[in-house]
Amino acid sequence: MNITLRTAVYMIVSGICLTIFTPLSVFAQRQHLVYFEGTNYELNVYKIYGKQPGKTLMILGGIQGDEAGGFLSADLYVEMSLSKGRLIVVPRANSYSILLKRRGVNVDMNRKFSGGGKQTYESEVVEILKKLIQESDCFLNLHDGSGFYSETWINNMRNPLRFGQSIIADTDRYQNPKTGAWLNLEEMANKVCMRINPLIPNSLHHFHFNNHRTNARDTMHKEQRKSATYYSLYKRGIPAFGIETSKSLPLMEKVLHHNLAVNAFMEILDIIPEFPPLFLDPPELKYVIVSVNNNMPVVVEDGKTLSINKGDTIMVSHIETNYARGVIADIIGYGTVNDIRKRIQIHKSTSMKIRKDHFKCGQINIVVDSKPKTQTYTTPNHENINSHPSDFLFFRVKINGKEEYYHNFARLHLIKGDKLEIVDVMSRTLHASDLKVNFKGFVGNPRENTGEDRGYVIRTDSDLQPKYSLEGQGRIYPVIVYYNQSIVGKLFIELSTPYMTYIIIEIDNKEKRCLSPGEQCFISYLNNFQIIDLKTNIPDNDGVQLFINSPNFSSVLTRPKTPIHWDSLYFDKRKQSQLFKIEIKRDLLLLGSVDIIVDNPKWSSQVRDNASTLYQPSLTNNRGK
Repeated sequence: MNITLRTAVYMIVSGICLTIFTPLSVFAQRQHLVYFEGTNYELNVYKIYGKQPGKTLMILGGIQGDEAGGFLSADLYVEMSLSKGRLIVVPRANSYSILLKRRGVNVDMNRKFSGGGKQTYESEVVEILKKLIQESDCFLNLHDGSGFYSETWINNMRNPLRFGQSIIADTDRYQNPKTGAWLNLEEMANKVCMRINPLIPNSLHHFHFNNHRTNARDTMHKEQRKSATYYSLYKRGIPAFGIETSKSLPLMEKVLHHNLAVNAFMEILDIIPEFPPLFLDPPELKYVIVSVNNNMPVVVEDGKTLSINKGDTIMVSHIETNYARGVIADIIGYGTVNDIRKRIQIHKSTSMKIRKDHFKCGQINIVVDSKPKTQTYTTPNHENINSHPSDFLFFRVKINGKEEYYHNFARLHLIKGDKLEIVDVMSRTLHASDLKVNFKGFVGNPRENTGEDRGYVIRTDSDLQPKYSLEGQGRIYPVIVYYNQSIVGKLFIELSTPYMTYIIIEIDNKEKRCLSPGEQCFISYLNNFQIIDLKTNIPDNDGVQLFINSPNFSSVLTRPKTPIHWDSLYFDKRKQSQLFKIEIKRDLLLLGSVDIIVDNPKWSSQVRDNASTLYQPSLTNNRGK
């Protein structure tokens, strides 16, 4: 996440909720809410605001995890921009069931909207969904249904009891008892069908309105009274529809049909998309990072001149513009049309053209001096730069060995355990040796603490003193750059706590289970067992390791997709079961653990054979009682 574009604010809303605002313009913005963060059922909600106000459409996908057409379609609307109106998009309402590719985990989440019953994580998610529905003017629940709906019986796969290729409502017309307003759901659904069916070549795959008559005594769908659409219509007076594509269709076709239906509802509600996002600002070069003869890179702004010696080799490592893609550097008379990250030897003065696609967006002049001189860069007129040192200060850092660059006053997000090195700072007016870089909370040389912290590899999990962090919370540490006792620059290091989200295990090469921290799994000693995947909040799981331990031995390092043999881990066959703990660590930090309880199916016979020496006789009769 680019902190210069987004501001994160944490708050408690039935779990940890992360709110991210992404400004698009004065009128339009995007909001990302994360509920139950770090759990298997993490809920991501996206609110997209148009440049003009209008009606709000809520799009819900993945409430049942084995219906991929719905959640993959909803996911496509997350990045949409709007000219008018508002979208609330919940692509994966039941992320846990999606991971397991099952309709539900504890219960069917789409049968929890009437309340009551056992309180499970599905109940917690539904309470959030109810609040979101109340913000809407129309609600769509995207599903993949069996067969093909038909008003009359044609065959086993095409009849009134099938759901596929239909737009479902709980009634044809409904009068809101609070407002007296009539909602004509059948008319809305038929308008959608009329818009999208001409775009579907196969007439057998056309959509039809499917009235479930959910409140009628003779309805065939009484269970739908517990559903999200029923709650929306009968409890909140908000028109609601289930969009059902057929499970018999290919996945891409299901996603396409969902998209057609959603787009048609947006048109009816006068929600106007701007997709792809309209972003046609003229490309502008901010600066280029260039190294000469493999020395420390320098930052050259648009229009400035890089003065080098004849025969020097230069390499462009980074170009900063207002566009992220399609930007190239072309050193005229050298190299090719794109000279980024190429080492090029320069013998005569030239220029470096910066282009976005084929549009020129900036230029750097390269002046070759035949007389050896110190590497510098100046303005095109070789004028002295007298601006304040903090006007252009740049931090060169290494994160886990990878080199990156940060602006003055930027915020660098790390996970505790990351290794950070402040390599150097660069200024367009001052030599780096005239600056002092002090990482508050870190002492590079305890015997002689000079306050200069460049060049040290800092372990963010053990080398920092929390009392020197902002407000003493151990979360944000300032790196301060001094020039003649004056502060000319800062870099803020913000640390997050690493954690394990889940691991996925596989039993007998077919059954997969997803385990969150602290959960247990019971398996047989005879089962084949392996860990096939794990997820943490650490990018690429950098430095994350898996260990297995039990009371009988020290921790053993293992890897995903490596079969685990219980005999090699000293399984005690004299016992009914044995506990093995799988721990996920990053160096010395424990991110989470799960318990594997391995059952010995031969325990009863072994107890009988060894009863006289190992166990009391009475224990042999306790199995299974």
